[in-house]
Amino acid sequence: MAASKNNVKNGLAAALALPVTVSLAWLLYSRFRINHRVHLSAALPAERKTLISPSAGHLIYYRDNQTAGTPLVLLHSINAAASSYELRPLFQHYRAARPVYALDLPGFGFSERANVRYTPRLYTQAIADFLAAEVGQPADVIALSLTSEFAARAALENPSLFRSLTMISPTGLSAKQEAMSGGHSMLRRVLLFPVWSQALFDLLATQESIHAFLERSFVGEVDKGLDSYAYETTHQPGARYAPFAFVSGCLFSPDIRTAVYDKLTIPVCVLYDEDPYVSFERLPDLLTSHPNWHAERLIPTRGLPHFEKLDETVLALDRFWSSVNPG
Repeated sequence: MAASKNNVKNGLAAALALPVTVSLAWLLYSRFRINHRVHLSAALPAERKTLISPSAGHLIYYRDNQTAGTPLVLLHSINAAASSYELRPLFQHYRAARPVYALDLPGFGFSERANVRYTPRLYTQAIADFLAAEVGQPADVIALSLTSEFAARAALENPSLFRSLTMISPTGLSAKQEAMSGGHSMLRRVLLFPVWSQALFDLLATQESIHAFLERSFVGEVDKGLDSYAYETTHQPGARYAPFAFVSGCLFSPDIRTAVYDKLTIPVCVLYDEDPYVSFERLPDLLTSHPNWHAERLIPTRGLPHFEKLDETVLALDRFWSSVNPG
């Protein structure tokens, strides 16, 4: 009997030791074998400029303003590997026709990646600061996914900075989000605990993890340039801080539809289809009750229509801008 008990104890000890050993091995591998200063190339082949934002620190943006016209501002999404590369097809298409800007949001790209509290207010103010200081006139703004919420809030508070807002596969239109608590600050603190924070993020930022994440957003093959750049941008000093705010849910606003979307007075367009990460149950209500809201479904796409359906995306955008801003 005693021997049997000892065998059980030894078995439990071995079972517990295995995950501890694996975790320790990954912590050491993350610290000493993974390069967290990979060369970061430009996301866009364009001039890169700097803005010092009072609320968000150093912000970097790309611009091509050699052509006259209404400015177009492109805002990438928020995720573990977000970057201005996410809007590259639109930047390249429109740069010959009008001034085009693409902002690296706080915590991403070449912008400051400080260990600060990333919040919806921080991103909203960064967008407003950029539009006011660097664009300087009402712009057509395109925002991707969660960033649509920040852009919409900036438009509600500063409508004179916007001529229109297009949201590609936006969050905030599903019934589920309305039931959210607004995120978990405790979870964010756990994720950012210094002992394991970098190692945890490195699990999200392996080439395999990034590719699997992107695969869900493409109907066909993942864009190779986007895939490659996602790896580069996740392997920078401070790359984990903003993404962990996203993972913890602290960047979502449960009341975004009623507090912001319902109150927008500028022209709004939603481009969408099927998205593995968000849904759009509340969109029909907005379209019915708000004449300034428009929508086009680009089939088949999964959140990045401008990569797989660029021609259709451009036609939808041009139709929207023509209809709400004739002449």
